[in-house]
Amino acid sequence: MYIRRPVQESKIMAKKGNRVQVIMECTEHKESGMPGTSRYITTKNRKNTPERLEKKKYNPILKKMTVHKEIK
Repeated sequence: MYIRRPVQESKIMAKKGNRVQVIMECTEHKESGMPGTSRYITTKNRKNTPERLEKKKYNPILKKMTVHKEIK
């Protein structure tokens, strides 16, 4: 005889930790006044780096590496 077992619900857990998504925007493009923007989305650990991130990333509109700073 077949015994039917209850289906286990999948456990959905909230994200734990200090890792958050941040948006980075090109500083040179913003100052130039050209239309459009160059933005990247990345993550950072809020506990280890409480200050705003600043990285060199490729800007496809200006076609060169530029400094991108965290916004918001």
